[in-house]
Amino acid sequence: MQSSVRAVVLEKPGVLRLQRFERPRLESGAMLVRITMSGICGTDKHGYKGQAVQYAGTQREVFGPYPAVPGHENLGVIEELAEPRTDFYGLPLRVGDRVLVSPDIVCGECFLCRHSFGYSWCDRIRSYGHLSSDVWPHLLGGWADLMYVLPGSHVYRVPDEISDDIAVLAEPMAVTYSLDLAKSWAALPRQGFSAGDTVVVFGVGPLGIFHLIKARLMGAGTLVAVDVSPYRLELARALGADVTLDPRQLPGPELVTAVRDLTHGLGADVVVECVGIPSVIRDGIEMLRQGGTFVEVGNFVDSGELSLSPHRHFVAKNIRLLGMTNLAYTGFIPSITLLHRHRHELPLARVITHRFPLERAEEALVTSMEPESMKVVIAP
Repeated sequence: MQSSVRAVVLEKPGVLRLQRFERPRLESGAMLVRITMSGICGTDKHGYKGQAVQYAGTQREVFGPYPAVPGHENLGVIEELAEPRTDFYGLPLRVGDRVLVSPDIVCGECFLCRHSFGYSWCDRIRSYGHLSSDVWPHLLGGWADLMYVLPGSHVYRVPDEISDDIAVLAEPMAVTYSLDLAKSWAALPRQGFSAGDTVVVFGVGPLGIFHLIKARLMGAGTLVAVDVSPYRLELARALGADVTLDPRQLPGPELVTAVRDLTHGLGADVVVECVGIPSVIRDGIEMLRQGGTFVEVGNFVDSGELSLSPHRHFVAKNIRLLGMTNLAYTGFIPSITLLHRHRHELPLARVITHRFPLERAEEALVTSMEPESMKVVIAP
């Protein structure tokens, strides 16, 4: 049994180092998971840049912290259990089982935990990849050989038939449950997200590409992908986009006009914003039809403000605005089951574009910001 464990630490913005930590002893209810793959998320990129304010304006507003072991899209194999326990669905867990670990540890007792219908909302939320590595047990992120899984964490045993490459996509796919919420509003005519609707996805990096996939599988009519990367737009077409638009070729009003032209002047039924640039929101609302639904996902960290007209952008258009603050922890296994079922009709093998060992974590992070990458994973 190894006595020390390698882990990548984000010491401060722009500084990543490979360090060694003592292998921790397990407290009651904990486990050690040997990481197979850990996906790089937009929040990892923001943290590297120093853009580390999350849940701004709420009781759980947090900055950083630094230092921390990044990595919250984690797939691994149980190496050690403190005691017998079960997964999220009550299935017994054993050493050697493949598992997914939800990024968030919630208290289960506060108002938000009791009323969030399966979303990771909690006044006392703690999140893997965003916990200090200065304090025991240190290994609280997936960019490490071993990750310490705290008591109370949501852990999911991965079905045998689902490959590692699909299983590691569970967390970003679970974020797309914003579309399931929009679908629930469709009980009334022309509300929410209905079959055959025109859906625009702004930004088809990893988060946007999963929203595009989900919208297709949920019955979207015309799917429109908007991005400045020709590589990502081509992949979006392969995954179901009917129309791709590059904002550099259609500045401002021309982009809005292009979407309106596709919809006989009405505007899109649903717009999903996955860019994370506040100014994009204005164009997204402008291209929405009256009574349409706008899903805001991209600005998960505080990236600034923008000016909108309450009359023009909200009241006159009578829009439905859905902010997605976190993933659905009830969506992990349903998400990968859905991807697995459609693996033969979707080129999902193209979604993971790069794999890096721990020693090249900084290169992995920089690569994930390049326009010719999609999902980049750390594979210790």
